[in-house]
Amino acid sequence: MKAIRRFTVRPVLPEPLRPLSDLARNLRWSWHTETRELFQSVDPERWAASGGDPVRLLGSVPPARLAELAEDRRFLRRLTTVADDLDDYVTGERWYQAQSGELPTAVAYFSPEFGITAALPQYSGGLGILAGDHLKAASDLGVPLIGVGLLYRHGYFRQTLSRDGWQQEHYPVLDPHELPLVLLKEEDETPAQVTLALPGGRHLRARIWLAQVGRVPLLMLDSDVEENDLRERGVTDRLYGGGSEHRLLQEMLLGIGGVRAVRTYCRLTGHPEPEVFHTNEGHAGFLGLERIAELGDAGLDFDSALEAVRAGTVFTTHTPVPAGIDRFDRELVARHFGPDAELQRIDVERILQLGMETYPGGEPNLFNMAVMGLRLAQRANGVSLLHGNVSREMFSGLWPGFDPDEVPITSVTNGVHAPTWIAPEVFQLGARQVGPQRAEDAFTGGGEDRWDAVADIPDQDIWELRRNLREQLVTEVRERLRASWRQRGAGTAELGWIDGVLDPDVLTIGFARRVPSYKRLTLMLRDRDRLMDLLLHPERPIQIVVAGKAHPADDGGKRLIQELVRFADDPRVRHRIVFLPDYGMAMAQKLYPGCDIWLNNPLRPLEACGTSGMKAALNGCLNLSVLDGWWDEWFQPDFGWAIPTADGAGTDPDRRDAIEAAALYDLLEQRITPRFYEQGPGGLPDRWIEMVRQTLMLLGPKVLAGRMVGEYVERLYAPAARAHRTMDPDAARELAEWKARLRRSWHGVRVDHVETSATTATAELGSTLTLRVRVALGDLAPDDVEVQAVSGRVDSEDRIADASTVPLKPAGGPDLEGRWMYEGPLSLDRTGPYGYTVRILPAHRLLATSAELGLVAVPSGDVVEGAGVLLR
Repeated sequence: MKAIRRFTVRPVLPEPLRPLSDLARNLRWSWHTETRELFQSVDPERWAASGGDPVRLLGSVPPARLAELAEDRRFLRRLTTVADDLDDYVTGERWYQAQSGELPTAVAYFSPEFGITAALPQYSGGLGILAGDHLKAASDLGVPLIGVGLLYRHGYFRQTLSRDGWQQEHYPVLDPHELPLVLLKEEDETPAQVTLALPGGRHLRARIWLAQVGRVPLLMLDSDVEENDLRERGVTDRLYGGGSEHRLLQEMLLGIGGVRAVRTYCRLTGHPEPEVFHTNEGHAGFLGLERIAELGDAGLDFDSALEAVRAGTVFTTHTPVPAGIDRFDRELVARHFGPDAELQRIDVERILQLGMETYPGGEPNLFNMAVMGLRLAQRANGVSLLHGNVSREMFSGLWPGFDPDEVPITSVTNGVHAPTWIAPEVFQLGARQVGPQRAEDAFTGGGEDRWDAVADIPDQDIWELRRNLREQLVTEVRERLRASWRQRGAGTAELGWIDGVLDPDVLTIGFARRVPSYKRLTLMLRDRDRLMDLLLHPERPIQIVVAGKAHPADDGGKRLIQELVRFADDPRVRHRIVFLPDYGMAMAQKLYPGCDIWLNNPLRPLEACGTSGMKAALNGCLNLSVLDGWWDEWFQPDFGWAIPTADGAGTDPDRRDAIEAAALYDLLEQRITPRFYEQGPGGLPDRWIEMVRQTLMLLGPKVLAGRMVGEYVERLYAPAARAHRTMDPDAARELAEWKARLRRSWHGVRVDHVETSATTATAELGSTLTLRVRVALGDLAPDDVEVQAVSGRVDSEDRIADASTVPLKPAGGPDLEGRWMYEGPLSLDRTGPYGYTVRILPAHRLLATSAELGLVAVPSGDVVEGAGVLLR
């Protein structure tokens, strides 16, 4: 019989065990070994059955066992120690509290997904895992962050395979009462809610669930409440599900509802209000509109409110391709804002202007969430050096007249949260070498001196660690493979071969990630005979573990999975290559440490960062990757291999795949497998062990989320907080009025004449020329602009590279026609083809960058013969 109603019956813990409840509700247990070990000791079998989830564990332990533990003095001493440690962690001073300077009192961090732990499945891939690691690292460093996301009742899908290898999706219902969450409540104990107005007089209401991530509160909005109609209840049903309107409503709830949730949380708890709002990808971009509306209610006009909001907003883009950005039809957005819907006090045309693609090559009827995010943020970044370059090119249309390298988008390279991703055995090896506290400090915040101690670890210890981790992976793979084949319909009698799958002494390659086409899951299958030779080599075999999910609507990705599964099902190689369905955090935490090589072969430069290889590196796994994302930035031959790319403009995709696959096979055959199996005088693969050592020493401190969050604080959060404090209502009005005046008057700004003291087309290194420029400023004054000389090496088409800029000074007042003369020196500090030009830019003390308005005036071709002359 089926129940007509479901309840969650919570255990009543004996008084001495009450701290267990607090420990279970703070997700620090997901990266704190001592807390997990304490819960495991409550009941090891039930701990395993609960998937390592303390909330589920405590709900299943019999009262008799709880009573027994309440009398167990040894257990109670451990409980007190762990509970005191959490209290010290949450309340004590950490890195952030020791910093000098003007840091924000609080930062609100918005993301559509968060990967904190497998026990809270609210993530689909890299964006969510990155967001989860950002929160954990902020907690470790003491950064006063508030996370904001949605609570999806089905999370992301669970993946199984059909008998013929086709991906199948399952959406188990998640009950928030069975998750490590608490409901945010008003003082009268009623659930706190946020409400959004929808077209036609409807409303979207959402409750606020709180997940405590160490020191960081994570607010998650849930629309599955009785007060909503059925349609609105389903808004937070699935991560990245539904059509355009469904996604728009999710993103309105995340951005607008998220700001309201933050205000509610701060009101109820006394948490400081955020001074900085960080938008992790464009999905949360509407948060800026809600903050403009708040300032409008306080009496500020739209343009002034926009300047105030921009000052304290940081926007991070994670996609290197326009197709990865959410874009909505103009009319759909217009219908959900304005007189009959949300943010009624803002003119809907002003809202639309923020997101429309009003630049060459843009779609004029599409509302672009990333474009809105950039227009609403004074500071923006990509997630690796290469991705910063790609982003500046991709969004350069928003700053017409500026070279891509001047587009105001910087980069902060992603990192990963070491305590989450490092195998306990790796931590223990480090603790034996430098002590537990120094090891914890190294994994949390970096400090290259602490990582140097890896140099003193004996080769034998490193090799035994790597074999132990590989052996654990083999056990895990066999268990998961057996479960997968049973789901595919196989009987026990058919599965005896699984006991021989993988070998703990064979070079093991891992490949696990989402399965969009650009990540090229099946590149390894390009030459199947060659791959078979590698898998079955009599002296130097390899084995490969593959995992990944295709988006439910991506049949192309599903076909790639099926192609790989069918190859892995071949009885000739199935003991050497496996596909494991349902890739997620729990699997990943076993997979990264157990592999010797982490393979990544995307189409360059389409991988924004790609943090899976970082997690592998922290466990001594070597990277074999295309030079894309973070690997392009930090690759060295000392600790990995670069797959050559054929990304020239004239190479067709099929030929490119063939070239790069051949390069991959060559590396495996000629360089990687010989090094792994080659033994030195002591019977160990000395050169391989040295690469493992270099990976840990050189990459370890770089790939940490603690390093990443520290960079966000110093380079983005602190400047945004200073700008926020400076941009009071009077300053915001001043800047808005100045920008409006500048835009109205810019048509009258031009360069009229350029001349130098040079008399020939050659000059000597170290000489200085005098540059004189006559400019027209129309209705503007010299205080409104900066006139610059721009100079540097030039290419064959006279384009200036590695440009340096020098401001020129007015030489006297305006002439009779109102034109101004500017002068300044031009130092010739480089040999070879050299050139210069001049330009006029807006200038104001409140601008974050002179490119902010996208306005620039440069000489026209006929200004003066020889303007921009090359000095050869």
